[in-house]
Amino acid sequence: MNALRAFLPARAVLHEEEDTRPYECDGLTAYRQLPMVVALPETEEQVQRVLQACAALGVPVVPRGAGTGLSGGALPPGDGVLLSMAKFMRVLRVDPRARVAIVQPGVRNAVISEVAAPFGLFYAPDPSSQIACTIGGNVSENSGGVHCLKYGLTLHNVLRLRGYTVEGEPIELGSEAPDAPGYDLLALAVGSEGMLMVVTEVAVKLLPLPQSARVIMASFDDVEKAGQAVAAVIAAGIIPAGLEMMDRPATHAVEQFVAAGYDLQAAAILLCESDGTPEEVDDEVARMMAVLAQAGAARMTVSRDEAERLRFWSGRKAAFPAVGRISPDYYCMDGTIPRKRLGEVLRFIAAMEKKYDLRCPNVFHAGDGNLHPLILFDANSAEELHRTELFAAEVLEKCVEVGGTITGEHGVGMEKINQMCVQFRPDELELFHSIKRVFDARGLLNPGKAVPTLARCAEYGRTRGRGVAAAHPELPRF
Repeated sequence: MNALRAFLPARAVLHEEEDTRPYECDGLTAYRQLPMVVALPETEEQVQRVLQACAALGVPVVPRGAGTGLSGGALPPGDGVLLSMAKFMRVLRVDPRARVAIVQPGVRNAVISEVAAPFGLFYAPDPSSQIACTIGGNVSENSGGVHCLKYGLTLHNVLRLRGYTVEGEPIELGSEAPDAPGYDLLALAVGSEGMLMVVTEVAVKLLPLPQSARVIMASFDDVEKAGQAVAAVIAAGIIPAGLEMMDRPATHAVEQFVAAGYDLQAAAILLCESDGTPEEVDDEVARMMAVLAQAGAARMTVSRDEAERLRFWSGRKAAFPAVGRISPDYYCMDGTIPRKRLGEVLRFIAAMEKKYDLRCPNVFHAGDGNLHPLILFDANSAEELHRTELFAAEVLEKCVEVGGTITGEHGVGMEKINQMCVQFRPDELELFHSIKRVFDARGLLNPGKAVPTLARCAEYGRTRGRGVAAAHPELPRF
């Protein structure tokens, strides 16, 4: 703390419990840890000096954005420094001719599109938390959103990163040009969960605002039919701007919250968006409606105007807070599967609801196979939390079994570190560790996250099926 106060103002070094308590967890609130110290630098030089000071003392550092992450990636070290980038909130430059925006990592996702809109441009990745989450956190987790099927994840929309290694060495990856020389280290850094570098500047790609956009709300009397319809749309050669799925428990929760106009009689609904020129949209909507009808859609409603389109999407984007109104707590999972296995995995989730006696509304980025089952539970009950952890572990490991992955956009963090042992072989995990050592030989930057040690995997093998608490007794709990 004294080392930090040598160059940071007193207001930028927090250590009293009442000041550090807001930083004890991210959006995964089941695991909490008070940070020893919170540093809030305001300049790049201060970020560099924080890292240099911590490196000199061998002190761990955990970077943090807005804290909206859902995997425990920003869980602070009890014996280190939480490095908050919250004060890096400036949009540095918007270049409409080059279609690029240069922003600091604390800029909120939605702000980029707001400042680009007067130029007829927007930033495509749109996580449901976009009004709060920051671009630095999006880079760390490789965030997506409801339009990632057509426009890609953060990785596909970031051109350049600037920042510092854990030793305070300046580093710049990527380029605002169409390509950059050498290995694609930019792709390595995006989604690295704050383990390789601390980002201080991001150049993002801007796209022209579509002239027109319309959404089809398709209702199905069977969840599996809806899943098969997703595969049918893609198989028909159609890439919608968005293709989302919600089951009946999810739509009922949302409708009570935002009155999105969803069909509450349907077992599941699909939201299928087309954007482009008016002619392109008319043609694609007609093609999608034909495919959906053949796949068994019982009813279809097409948004009549922009207000109705936004209302349909407002329901999908409000799914997480909506279920928060009907349950003390919820656990949002994030696995991906091949689209053709969607029906099988939905049946599996339904079986897990019965096995663990817990409700689980389902919300999916269905077009790219990214599942977000929401297990409802009460964290005040240790036994119920334990059942929730077991439920989640089984679902994530089912994703691996059917050829998918344990995360699509939320990251691994602390939440899924056990399932990394299922997803990857020991030699693959050791390769990940070797990459980490190139950037951070002593493992000081966001330690203990994302990539488990082989010893940890051996322990999980012994305790598998007993939950996170058994495998990780060191984790702080409610």
